[in-house]
Amino acid sequence: METINTLRPFGRTTMMVTPIGLGCWQFSKQNNLAGKFWPTLEDSLIDQVVSLSLAGGINWFDTAEIYGNGASEKALSKALQTAGIKPNDVMIATKWWPLFRFASNIAKTIDERIKALSPYPIDLYQVHQPYGFSNEKSEMTAMASLLDSKLIRNIGVSNFSAKRMQNAWETLDKKGIPLASNQVPYSLLNRKIETNGVMELAKKLGITIIAYSPLAQGMVTGKFHDNPELLKNIGFRKYSANFKPKGLEKSLPLVNLIKELAVKYNVTTSQIALNWLINFHGETVVAIPGATKASHAQENTGSMTFRLSDEDMARVDKESAIYK
Repeated sequence: METINTLRPFGRTTMMVTPIGLGCWQFSKQNNLAGKFWPTLEDSLIDQVVSLSLAGGINWFDTAEIYGNGASEKALSKALQTAGIKPNDVMIATKWWPLFRFASNIAKTIDERIKALSPYPIDLYQVHQPYGFSNEKSEMTAMASLLDSKLIRNIGVSNFSAKRMQNAWETLDKKGIPLASNQVPYSLLNRKIETNGVMELAKKLGITIIAYSPLAQGMVTGKFHDNPELLKNIGFRKYSANFKPKGLEKSLPLVNLIKELAVKYNVTTSQIALNWLINFHGETVVAIPGATKASHAQENTGSMTFRLSDEDMARVDKESAIYK
């Protein structure tokens, strides 16, 4: 099917991205603690997921240093090369891990990131989370130096509060550099950024919101409501409130509405949830669902082939408002 959600501006940068990108945490190959969140995916499956994502119109991919200590970055690069993608044909976003590090580490480790992703340039370099030994001003100053040296092309943050996002934006703005994005958890079962100032500030400053965990780790699709037996094999997720019996009961009315709309539009429940996310706030929000199966990649891209009506988006908004 044809993609109707076409390219949109990425913050106030010159980049144009598809509303859906591919999150690549699952390519970590269990190389470190962060990587053990996912099973090891064979190279052939990674290649297939990336190829299908490209075929479905996706033009950008999000990875990170902490995803397997570079294993995800390397697997992504290999898969793109296997698919015959040339440098600059797609956008690559990766992230620096700040925990127990100072901002000076940004410059010290950039060569590792460049090597892992070679031959693809770093189109977006993000501070993965706000908990390092340096403040956001120092980190943005270090990032700006990389940009000036043409080692990266754009700068973003991840998991930043409205206050920290404002501080990062101000530091870069003084240098004439836009803060491109803030990557945060955002789904129909987690709409906190709409009430904690992050969404409001992003719209005001022209910063793109990258929604990660856009399907609430699968809960929003209804598969766990339909088959509670699946809850036995979900690892760390079972400790989340959403996956407890009360959480399942709380989300059931929303899930039932999503199912109803999936039938109406002849799409899947995940595609309804993703379509709402990338359209309800205009062009502010883009999403990066992951994919551990070929079918996941096809579902992700399929969410760009239709658009919920304003009336249906309002119904979903009302039913999920309890998660703000």
